Amino acid sequence: MPANFDDIMKDALSLPPGARAMLADQLLVSLDAEDQERIDALWAEEAERRDKEIEDGLVTPIPGEEVMERLRARYKR
Repeated sequence: MPANFDDIMKDALSLPPGARAMLADQLLVSLDAEDQERIDALWAEEAERRDKEIEDGLVTPIPGEEVMERLRARYKR
């Protein structure tokens, strides 16, 4: 097994493109996993905040299809 960064990098770069892509993907996933619990908690807080805004009548939800239609119209070329 490679002992240092340079050896690991050399071995990784010698892999076929598909294997390098899979390795890169797994490395990125491993970085994301470290923060995933915190990210999940933040999204849960955001969902609760948005739900409360709807319940309190502060905002009116817009159906997803309507949002998409508006975006398509806005960015139509």
